[in-house]
Amino acid sequence: MAHSRNEAGDWHALGEHARSTGALAAGFAEPWGASQLAWALGLFHDAGKVYPQWQRRLREVEGTGRSVGRHEDLGTRLLKDAAGAAAMAVLGHHRGLDSVKALKKVLRAPARPDEAAAAKRFFAEVPEARAVLEGGSLIPPTWTDDPLLFEMGLRMTFSALVDADRLDTAAHKAGTKPLGESPVDMAALVDRFEAGRKDLLKDRDPAPMDAVRQEVYEAAVAGAQRRPDLYRLAAPTGSGKTLAQGGFALHHAARWGKRRIVVAMPLVTVTEQNAQVYRGLLDDEEPVVLEHHSQVQVDESEDADRAEWARLAAENWDAPFVLTTTVQLFETLLGRSPSQVRKLHRLANSVLVLDEVQALPPRLLLPILDGLRLLVQHFGTTVLLTSATQPAFETLSVWRNLGLEPKNLVADVSGLFERARRVVYEWRLDPQPTLAEVASEVGELDQCLVIVNSTKDARRLYRALRDKRQDVWHLSSRMYPRHRARVLDEVTSRLKDGLPVLLVATQLMEAGVDISFPVVWRAMAPADSLQQSAGRAGRHGGPGSGRVVVFDPADGHAPPEYTTRIAITRSYFGPGLADPDDTTALSAYYEELYRTLGLDRTNIRNARALNAGQTIQQNRQRLDFRAVVEGPAKDVGHRDGNPDHTKAFRMIEQNTVPVVIVDATDSAADEVRAKLKQLEDRDASPADVMRWLQGWIVTLPIWTVKTESARERLQRLGGDLHLWLGPYDPAVGVDDDPVVNDTTG
Repeated sequence: MAHSRNEAGDWHALGEHARSTGALAAGFAEPWGASQLAWALGLFHDAGKVYPQWQRRLREVEGTGRSVGRHEDLGTRLLKDAAGAAAMAVLGHHRGLDSVKALKKVLRAPARPDEAAAAKRFFAEVPEARAVLEGGSLIPPTWTDDPLLFEMGLRMTFSALVDADRLDTAAHKAGTKPLGESPVDMAALVDRFEAGRKDLLKDRDPAPMDAVRQEVYEAAVAGAQRRPDLYRLAAPTGSGKTLAQGGFALHHAARWGKRRIVVAMPLVTVTEQNAQVYRGLLDDEEPVVLEHHSQVQVDESEDADRAEWARLAAENWDAPFVLTTTVQLFETLLGRSPSQVRKLHRLANSVLVLDEVQALPPRLLLPILDGLRLLVQHFGTTVLLTSATQPAFETLSVWRNLGLEPKNLVADVSGLFERARRVVYEWRLDPQPTLAEVASEVGELDQCLVIVNSTKDARRLYRALRDKRQDVWHLSSRMYPRHRARVLDEVTSRLKDGLPVLLVATQLMEAGVDISFPVVWRAMAPADSLQQSAGRAGRHGGPGSGRVVVFDPADGHAPPEYTTRIAITRSYFGPGLADPDDTTALSAYYEELYRTLGLDRTNIRNARALNAGQTIQQNRQRLDFRAVVEGPAKDVGHRDGNPDHTKAFRMIEQNTVPVVIVDATDSAADEVRAKLKQLEDRDASPADVMRWLQGWIVTLPIWTVKTESARERLQRLGGDLHLWLGPYDPAVGVDDDPVVNDTTG
């Protein structure tokens, strides 16, 4: 038996589970030509369950929820010749992909006395498995020419195995049959999207930017007819990029038979905002749009069937139109845990839209760009890069050496940006104003957004303005997400009604937020941040409708990583130089930035001198999945050396700790307390509780938990999760205190 009895009282037979998992995995792997390998992995993944000891344990723990125990080794050992290194997919189907070293440890271990008998018993249960071992190598021939293709192919096929295994197991528990890839009528979705867009535009007031928006949309839809490839949509802020990228993706999927659309954005707030737009255009009786990120809350009261669909689809992205964050996307692409990688195979033969690509972390660009080129070249994925600030990715060796360059959907990018120019820049760099002087000038304005580079500066500036007038609001990461959402709703409402409103915010207001102020003040920042911030000014107006004041506060603070970027920015942008929306200057800025950061350093003899991206690429070639995620051992001569996390693939560098806020002024405060009680009493799934709590979590610098004052303000809940016991200001969140004075957003 593979699994215990379901509610109908039926056991899950091992042979049935092996064949069903293999068939599902083979179907998933068909787009990249690895069906035979996936079939084999499915057949062998639970071979170790034939041991009598395991079968006894299965009956002993039935109904208790306790683990039965390991069972991966036998299948791994049996596949060592036919699958080679790909046998680590069987080894890791519960614990995650590990390394060649971990695989060899299992393969070289002495055989158990009863291993031969177990293998014989397995072949009797699954006779198809013997033929697999007699058919030669299961590895697709193309994988052997490129170590990075082998690595990504193994990831993809591991994903197919894990998803198939989980689906078949869930079907057994439910007493149903597992479902493979769900067919999608993309042509019908195109018709629905176009009709919805027409109705949406009909209800909007005319705006000077409408002609530019129509031009961008038409270019995107026309470009969708081109062959699957790597594309770029360089479109100014406020030019209708959300609709244009959705139109491209749907039309392209319908034209070329793509299975789904995945849109990834850097910020949860933008993901939520765009999900609302797409859901309004595409959802019908049956749900189409899946929103998947850390703060998604399923509304059980709205529709039980839809809630269940959203919960299940989030586990493997089995939906026609998926919206997620870039963190979720790239942890899926380059992670190692089964829950992360399970979704990966859904990207094959799909359309992947990366929104706001300028926000991708430079230190990880090499593995990210390499992963994207592999998706395009070998897994049938069409990739669209969208942004008003298009980085010069093609100048980096990972694309340059292969002659890979995104194809523009807009023919005349410079001309489009010139026609869409609507803001006037002013520069206050010399002399440098103080924050008090900024407050004095901004305080005289009717409506204005001020973006600064640290939470400390945001609190100081907010309070200086609040001393002058009441209609001032604050937004920063020191406020929990649901608090920020309420503030943003209130500010947006006042702007729409023409009421006075001043908003002081950190970098989280830079990109993608659909909001428009007549005036934006922006503390000096990297060029891409300046341009994105300008996108919040005069968003719907014509030339000169927005004013952007770039200032360098004499008493301001900024993250350390800004130092180099700001220095390069000053070489290209400012008084007498280009404005931040000059596409030629931006390209030159990115090229110099990449050179200065040493992303493509060569002739490095010492592995310790490799940067993070190069180290990750090296570990990928070695099939060391653990080192990719955790970093290489600091002391390479020590068997279990501590990993160097600075050279690990982590979209969010783990220098913060999550802190739950119980805000007495929030109507959901009692619910938050109840969820914390569930976590303490283990009355619910920790993963479900944590997902629910995300809307009430603030991240604080990790060093804060080690300070003397923090001991009185933080209560450890488990792992790195803490409860905030200190003051929570209804305006600025976690209050101004030495505990949280830092330079993050």
